Amino acid sequence: MPASEVSAAAIAARLSALGLPTRVEEHRRHTSVEAEVPDGLPAESWREVLDVVAEADRFGLLATSLNGRTLWAVVRRTVPTTGDVGGPGHQR
Repeated sequence: MPASEVSAAAIAARLSALGLPTRVEEHRRHTSVEAEVPDGLPAESWREVLDVVAEADRFGLLATSLNGRTLWAVVRRTVPTTGDVGGPGHQR
């Protein structure tokens, strides 16, 4: 299992342990984790949640009146150091 999947799985497990329902998705260049954040999440839990997502390469919060609040985190896949890194148009 690639390191990005392991990191994303660990983030998802920790968010689930805090009571947040999570989803993990694999993408070509990264693995993403999304968690639904309930309205009544206590301030202490927010601190723990932020500690968890701080381990990701990027994270944020999407809040809408229609869909509530979704926390997201992205863990990038490791990029090869040699060869055809970005495809035919990006060769060194």
